[in-house]
Amino acid sequence: MQFTFNHFNFNVLDLERSLKFYDEALGLHVVRKKKAADGSFVINFLGDSMTDFQLELTWTCQRTEPYDLGEQEYHLAFRVDDFEAAHEKHKAMGCICFENPAMGIYFLEDPDGYWIEIIPTRK
Repeated sequence: MQFTFNHFNFNVLDLERSLKFYDEALGLHVVRKKKAADGSFVINFLGDSMTDFQLELTWTCQRTEPYDLGEQEYHLAFRVDDFEAAHEKHKAMGCICFENPAMGIYFLEDPDGYWIEIIPTRK
């Protein structure tokens, strides 16, 4: 028996704002959608066009309060081939929330407060 990664979920308060952020910040695009028959939720699966891994964004129509993310002891990580250019882009967007130059990484914060680690491709 073998298990492989498929997707990771973030619940979002404003789906359009989140879709715009993930497209602009990370180049992720919608690869499939699922809408509840009763309209109570919408799920968008985002992909990077290079791997099979997907980020699932779930929007629930009745939700009006931000999600409690606890102590934020988890994150999603992305590797980038041009770390300096990515850093400049994210700095201009104002979405860098933490930097660790000693480790050569930094983190973004999405519109709902989720942290995303950016790491350089290491050779």
